[in-house]
Amino acid sequence: MRRHSHDLATIVLLEDDRGPSAAARQARPDTARASHPTGRDRYLDLLRAIALTRIVTLHTFYTASWLTVVFPSIGVMFALAGSLMARSLERPAAGVLRRRSRRLLLPLWVYSATVLTGLLLQGWRAGSDGAVEWSLKLLLWFVPIGDPPFPNTIGSDAGLLEATWGLQSADILWYIRAYFWFVLLSPLLLRAFRQMPWTTMLTPLALLVALYVTPVSLPAQLDSVAWDFCAYAPCWILGFAHHDGLLRRIPRDLVFVGGIALMSLGLLWVSTGRDGTGWDLGLMPMATALWSLGFCAMLLRISPSWSSFPRALRRLDKPVTLMNQRAITIYLWHCLVLMALVPLIDRMGQYEIVTQYVPWLYSPWMQYVLVWPFLALVVLAVGWVEDVAARRPPRLWPTRG
Repeated sequence: MRRHSHDLATIVLLEDDRGPSAAARQARPDTARASHPTGRDRYLDLLRAIALTRIVTLHTFYTASWLTVVFPSIGVMFALAGSLMARSLERPAAGVLRRRSRRLLLPLWVYSATVLTGLLLQGWRAGSDGAVEWSLKLLLWFVPIGDPPFPNTIGSDAGLLEATWGLQSADILWYIRAYFWFVLLSPLLLRAFRQMPWTTMLTPLALLVALYVTPVSLPAQLDSVAWDFCAYAPCWILGFAHHDGLLRRIPRDLVFVGGIALMSLGLLWVSTGRDGTGWDLGLMPMATALWSLGFCAMLLRISPSWSSFPRALRRLDKPVTLMNQRAITIYLWHCLVLMALVPLIDRMGQYEIVTQYVPWLYSPWMQYVLVWPFLALVVLAVGWVEDVAARRPPRLWPTRG
């Protein structure tokens, strides 16, 4: 069984497509059940920004696995993505899949090309795999249908990055792979959901139970895809229910009772130690599925559908907009930035004046303070690729929608 070493988000980290035209809505009256207008929903944008912030926070304070319980970012982001995908699929599916794939793949290609260049310059080669087979596997860095190859260690910890930087750079791509598969399967999943909503939503949970109890081991690539699909498909499909208005038609009290019941089952799974991984939900597919589904059901049932932030939250407008516009960039690059900060902080520690006035220099708080301005530099350097992928005019610092 494949287990993730981190609880990573988008996340969808992609900005939603515009909704269907008026003519398309008139031609397909069944789409009138959609519960949201075609503009930005600032409540959903806020949830996405919180999820992304929590991801960076967890990977800085990596021992604080309880953060996966406080806010299950991955489940939230997949639920948001499912809602936006259902909205997009009111248009012809082929065009939607092209647009979504382009928005995901172009930023990924920039990241993957950078990482692979660094690995190859450090001498990473095929190893036990043949050169041809290894070269073909490298394509998984660019077409995320499976987990890409990577070296467990390369170089030394005395270099600019620690020796496991290749592993950590590849590890985060599981989310990109899972998201890509959800996008590809969404036309079929949405059709099934609209015919059998509850059966479609709960079937992945039944398959997850089967994965736990079956003695048969799946091939490595299929194994990781299967576990991720079963753990997070309920949240993605819950997004369909949010978009179609099905969730809103259920009494709020009933949704909260059901959500709390699912979350309680997830905590029960954790407390019995069935996976032996402590409180890190990212390492427990069943606990993740139950906790995330209940948590997301309550968040999306509340869903106030803000076209703009309430007065009390208006100061968040620009940072939330920026994080939504550059969410893929922040997600992909934040681990590399955190790793690069380690030798930088070590060099700062060589100066007595620094250690004298910054006693918390080697604390994770120092990384957390520094990661955001360095991520800002990354956003300025490569974030505009997300605009190109969305066929928008490139912007360096997009704080307006």
